[in-house]
Amino acid sequence: MSESRIAKRYATPLLKLADEQKSVDIVKSDMEQFLAVCKGNMAFLNMLKSPVIPHLKKGEILVKIFEGKVSKLTLAMFNLIVRKNREKILPQIAQEFINAFNEARGFQPAHVMTTVALTTTLKSSVEALVKKISGKKPLLTAEVEKNIIGGYILTMDDRQIDQSVKGALNKLKLKFDQESK
Repeated sequence: MSESRIAKRYATPLLKLADEQKSVDIVKSDMEQFLAVCKGNMAFLNMLKSPVIPHLKKGEILVKIFEGKVSKLTLAMFNLIVRKNREKILPQIAQEFINAFNEARGFQPAHVMTTVALTTTLKSSVEALVKKISGKKPLLTAEVEKNIIGGYILTMDDRQIDQSVKGALNKLKLKFDQESK
């Protein structure tokens, strides 16, 4: 079974349990905090994936790092995952939890790359586009990328809308290459 399917099997009941305990927002915050640690600390991520370190030792490390910083439900989930010897997929479980949370609340994560920082007017326009395409409330993140020359690249899930000058130039180059053959 793939790791993403296994991660969903842990994330979905965690979301339901957190909802029953009225702590969904707290657990989501915990998962975001956990993912931030994973992204910011390669040693931590390598520790989770290491076959050399016993999984119960990994559980002790998780408790030392996160005890008092995350909810009891999140710590209990970490403990369960470690007992099942699935700690290497904890980052995927955390991401799947956030995805399930967004789906349940009707949010659509989207990422836009532009050559300049978004003004409030441009941000509103991009959010309106995301809402029009997905029918959901947008959760927009923006990134400034000078290499796209102008325009924007909007990414939502597995969709990408490339309205950049660089993208248009690449399309023209491909067209010319095909016509010259």
